[in-house]
Amino acid sequence: MARTKQSVVVGVDGSESSLEAALWAAAEAERLLLPLRVVLVNNDPTRDPFAKEVVRDIGNTCRRAVSDLEVSEEVTNGHPAEELVHRSASARLIVVGSRGQGAFRETLLGSTSAAVATHASSPVVVVPAPGAATSGPVVVGVDDSTGSRKALRYAFDAADRRRSELVAVQALPNAYFIPGPYDHPDRDELVANAKKRLAEQVSAWTESYPEVVVRQIVSNIPPAQVLREAAQHAQLLVVGHRGLGGFPGLLVGSVARGVLHHPPCPVAVVPG
Repeated sequence: MARTKQSVVVGVDGSESSLEAALWAAAEAERLLLPLRVVLVNNDPTRDPFAKEVVRDIGNTCRRAVSDLEVSEEVTNGHPAEELVHRSASARLIVVGSRGQGAFRETLLGSTSAAVATHASSPVVVVPAPGAATSGPVVVGVDDSTGSRKALRYAFDAADRRRSELVAVQALPNAYFIPGPYDHPDRDELVANAKKRLAEQVSAWTESYPEVVVRQIVSNIPPAQVLREAAQHAQLLVVGHRGLGGFPGLLVGSVARGVLHHPPCPVAVVPG
């Protein structure tokens, strides 16, 4: 049996945020040389005719924005997060907006976007509105976890396709930020070890991506804050599903809420 060609799938709901997500997805599909699939998951089948009109309009907008892009539209019924997570098994990338405010406003609210990013088996990009920057670096949060290594590879690839700088950020370990009566590790030693680990992880990919210029940052401020600040003028912020060191449990705690609920730019979540 022939293998189905992968695609970039964007979930829409007719809101401004989902339109921005669709346009970002169209540009990314062009970079990846893949087709774009515009999907609206409608939980009210009686509104299917209107839903089809919404996806058709968004699909046509993407075609006008990116010439020669293969675009298809689909309306399906079910639970939005569950359907998009299911499609992630065969998609190259899932793209969603950070907030939904359109005619199908219950479909892509922030909680749904976070659920898709948490459970998808493919990378997920959450796109904020208004529109994303088309210049600036790609920023990636790095630690010593398997998820982080996959995120770093994804970030190198994204920076290479965009011909942009890559900013690799590592925060100090949790012990530095947790107050208590016990003695904290020596700060200078923590910084030196973090710089060494970061350099080792980055060097694993520099030979494969010789044209990507990398800037390395070791930070002693909380992870969510340093990532938001580093990505303020970025094209893309990349994080892993789970982290160790300075980025623990990225999708279950305050770091995820801080980055995904208030994204300074599109955020790519790469599964481990």
